[in-house]
Amino acid sequence: MIVLKIGGSLLEKGLNPTLVTDIKKVLETERLVIVHGGGDEVTKIAEKLGKPQEFIVSPEGIRSRYTDEETARIYTMVMAGKINKETVAFLLSRGVQAIGLSGIDAALLKAKRKERLVIVDERGRKRVIDGGFTGKISQVNNGVIRLLTDNGYVPVISSVAIGDKYELLNIDSDRAAAYIAGALSADKIVFLTDVQGVFIEEKLVKKLSIEEAERLLPKMGAGMDKKVMASIEAVKMGVMEAIIAPGSLENPIIEAVNHRVGTVVARE
Repeated sequence: MIVLKIGGSLLEKGLNPTLVTDIKKVLETERLVIVHGGGDEVTKIAEKLGKPQEFIVSPEGIRSRYTDEETARIYTMVMAGKINKETVAFLLSRGVQAIGLSGIDAALLKAKRKERLVIVDERGRKRVIDGGFTGKISQVNNGVIRLLTDNGYVPVISSVAIGDKYELLNIDSDRAAAYIAGALSADKIVFLTDVQGVFIEEKLVKKLSIEEAERLLPKMGAGMDKKVMASIEAVKMGVMEAIIAPGSLENPIIEAVNHRVGTVVARE
C-alpha cells in the first residue's frame, strides 16, 4: 500500500501527464490512496467571495489558516467539491478508477475541534485565541478505504474532517495523509510537491532519521515544516518510510520510492 499526497501547487499548475502513467504502473503491483491539498485555491475563492483569509503562526513557527465557521464552509466547498471532483474527473479520463471522498463521507476522518490556539502575534507576543473550526484527527475509518482499494478503486481524499458534534473541520492535508497512511499500515507515503525535497543550508538532504528530522524541523521553511512533521508522524505510526519528492518529473512516484529523487524520512 502506498499513500500519495499531491500538493495543491501541483494541482493548480495541472497534473503532470506522466504522473497518471506512473499511477497505472504502481497499480499493477500496489494498492494506492491519494490525498490532495489545495489551500491556495481555497484562499483565492474565499477572497473572490468577499471573505479575506487570516493566517496565524504557532510558537513553533508553523503557519496555518485561521478557520472560522464561514471559512470552514468555503474550505469544504472548494476542497471536497471543486478540487476533489476535478482531480477525479482528470484521473477517470485517463483510465484510473478514481473515486472522490472527503473526510466527512462515512466519517472517514474524525477530528477533535481545537478549543483554543496559542499564536504569536505581529509583535512576537504569545496570545490564546478561540480554536475556531480547526481539528486534530482522532480516528480514521480505514475499513471504507480498504473496501475500495480491495475492489480496484483509487480513493481520492480531501482533507476535511467531521467533529464530535458533526461540524465541518479544517485539517492539514499533509497530516491527514500521514494519519491515513498510519491507519492503513501503508508501506510508504509519498509527498509530491513543487520542490526537490528538503534543503538544509541550500543543500538537498537525501535521507533523515526521525531524530534528525525532529532536530532540524525549526530550520525548515514554511510549508516544508508541515511535510516533515507529517513524515515524522507517519513513520512513528508504523509506515516504513516517508518520501518528500518533486512531482514534475517523469515517473515521479517510482523515482521517489526507489530513492532516486527527494528526501526519505525513515526510522533509522
